[in-house]
Amino acid sequence: MADPILYRKRLIPEECVLLKDDRFLYRDEKIMVTAWNTLKPRKDLHHGRSCYFLRENIKVSRFYSADDSLLYWYCDIVDYDYNKETDTYIITDLLADVIVYPDGFVKVVDIDELVTARESGLLSEDMLKKALLTLNSLLQIIYEGGFADLQKPLEQYT
Repeated sequence: MADPILYRKRLIPEECVLLKDDRFLYRDEKIMVTAWNTLKPRKDLHHGRSCYFLRENIKVSRFYSADDSLLYWYCDIVDYDYNKETDTYIITDLLADVIVYPDGFVKVVDIDELVTARESGLLSEDMLKKALLTLNSLLQIIYEGGFADLQKPLEQYT
């Protein structure tokens, strides 16, 4: 059975990229786990693994350096469209992100991009609400000590 087709859609900058080299490690109706190398070479980030929590609209990624050491976890707020006939996912990045460092430090980034996207018509009011409510849910999971549960699929499927 062939792997599904996976696209990453960004609003800022506006692009839709086929993630043709991502390798699917696991998939069911709740999650997808992928392994990948960076699309564009970087000095710090070399490769990673991502878990798409489809019902929660969260993507949790482990970012690694070239020597395979963990840099941090990067959590994207996402939405997705799935076409069953073509087995294609389009994952839309809803801009707000949370970075969790190995020492436990939590950093929320790109909130300003939500405003920019809304003002420029790239993001509907409903999608803005969805992004903010999902961000709030993710932060509650982290603050209440549940982030380890979001990391489990990245450790389980290698």
